[in-house]
Amino acid sequence: MILQDRDTELFEDFECVTERKPTEKEIEDLKFGWKVVKNCKSNATLLAKDSATVGIGLGSVNRFFTVERSVKMAGDKAKGAVLASDAFFPFTDSVELLAKQGVTAIIQPGGSVADEDVIKCCNEHNIAMIFTHMRHFRH
Repeated sequence: MILQDRDTELFEDFECVTERKPTEKEIEDLKFGWKVVKNCKSNATLLAKDSATVGIGLGSVNRFFTVERSVKMAGDKAKGAVLASDAFFPFTDSVELLAKQGVTAIIQPGGSVADEDVIKCCNEHNIAMIFTHMRHFRH
C-alpha cells in the first residue's frame, strides 16, 4: 500500500535561471500551470495560455513523452504558451521540442544534474525558465 499526504504547497518565491526573465503575462500563466500540474498524475507537464490549459501529458516514464503529448494536444495553441513540469528536465530534448512549437517559458523544480545544459538550451532559444525548488509528486 502506498500512502501519500495531500500536496497543498505552492511556491511563493521562484528563481529565474535564464537570461530572459518571464513577462508578467508569462508569470501569470506559469503560476496557473503550476497550480494545475500539481494535481496531475506524475510525471506531468502542462501547457498553459491565457490562464487556461491547452495541452497536458501525464503518467509517463519519461519527461520527453509527456512534453510531446502536451504539445500534440495543444496543436497551434502551443505557440506563445508556457509549460509547467512537476519534475526536473534530465535532458535538453524537451526544451528543443518546446522551442520548435513556440513555447516561451517553463516552470519546473530544477535539481537535475543536467540543469546547466537545460538552462543553456533555454538561453539559446530565448525561453525563460524558473525553478521552484519543490517537486509535486502525485500517485
